[in-house]
Amino acid sequence: MNKLYYLFIAAAGMLFSCQSQTQTEEVQSDSTAVVLKEGVQMIPIQTPKGEFKVFTKKVGDNQTMKVLLLHGGPGMSHLQYANFKDHFPQQGIEFIWYDQLGSAHSDQPEDSTLWTIERFVDEVEQVRTALGLNKDNFYLLGQSWGGMLSMEYALKHQDKLKGLIICNMMSSLDEYEKYAKEVLGPQMPREVFAEVMEIEKKMDFENPRYMELLMKHHYPQHVLRMPLDQWPAEINQTMEQVNPNVYVFMQGYSEFGITPGASLKGWDVKNQLKNITVPTLVVGATHDTMDPKHMEWMSTQVANGRFLLCPNGSHFSQYDDPEHFFPGVIQFIKDVDSGSFGK
Repeated sequence: MNKLYYLFIAAAGMLFSCQSQTQTEEVQSDSTAVVLKEGVQMIPIQTPKGEFKVFTKKVGDNQTMKVLLLHGGPGMSHLQYANFKDHFPQQGIEFIWYDQLGSAHSDQPEDSTLWTIERFVDEVEQVRTALGLNKDNFYLLGQSWGGMLSMEYALKHQDKLKGLIICNMMSSLDEYEKYAKEVLGPQMPREVFAEVMEIEKKMDFENPRYMELLMKHHYPQHVLRMPLDQWPAEINQTMEQVNPNVYVFMQGYSEFGITPGASLKGWDVKNQLKNITVPTLVVGATHDTMDPKHMEWMSTQVANGRFLLCPNGSHFSQYDDPEHFFPGVIQFIKDVDSGSFGK
C-alpha cells in the first residue's frame, strides 16, 4: 500500500508546502459540472448511499491503447502518476488520470460503508462505461492499493479488459506483513526497528517518534529512493491530499502490516490469480515495500503473464527507476496491441 498516511503529512507538511503549492490549483472540482476543462470529466457514480461524482482527465487520444490509472492509498490521488505525461504521449498511448471516490478532486462523502473493495470495483466499472472503454482498447494499471483494486476488478470484469498492469502490489496482505517484518524491518539498525515495533505493539501511532524514525530509516529507502527534500512536488501533494477517513478505515496506521480492525485485514487473492487470463504485466522493484520475488511469482500464476523488475526502484518505481519502469510498461502495452504478446 502507499503507507505515507496523514501522520506523515503532519510531520512533513512544512517541509513540502512551499514546493507543492504551485500545483494545488491544477483542477478545482465542481460537482455540478460534467466537463471542467479540456479532457476533464466529473463522472456520476451510483452507490448504495446515492450519487456522487469522481474526477477523470484524459491525456492523448488513441483508439486501441487507453490506460486507466488506479492510484494508491486508499484515499490518495492521481498525482502519483503525474510524470506519465512525460512518457506515454510520446509513444501515442492515451491515459486517464482518475481520483477514486473519497479522494482529492472527487466527492468525499463521510460514510465508511462506502469504503469496501466491492464498491470500489463497481465504481471502476461505472467509470469504464462512462469513458467508453472496452476489451478492444482498455488497459487497467493499478499501483499499491490500486494494484489490489486492479486484481479484484480483473477477477470480476476481465472480459472488459485488453490488458492488466499490476504495479508494486502483492496478492496477499499477510505475506506482505511477513516480508515487511522479517525482511525490510531488520534492514534498519537493530535498535531502531526494536523501537518501531514497540510503538506498534502499544498502538502508539500518534507518537511523533514513530514518523521520525520511518522518515529517516524507511521512506527514502523503500517508498521513494530520494532524500525527502528532493521528492517531486506532485508526490508531496498527493501525500497532502490523502483522505485519512478512507485510508485509516481500510488499512490502518501501521507501516509493517494492516492494523487490526482495518477492513483490508487478511485480504488475499493469491489462489485466484490462475483465474486471470487477460494479458497481465506485474511490475516489482528491488527496493520496494512489496516483495519483488512474490510479484515475480504472481506473473507465473496468471494464465498469460510477464514480469518487469525495476532494479533501482522502490514503491514509486515510476519516479526512482523510470529508465526501467516506462520502457517495460510501454512495451507490454504495444505488444498486446500488436498481438505479439506471448508469442
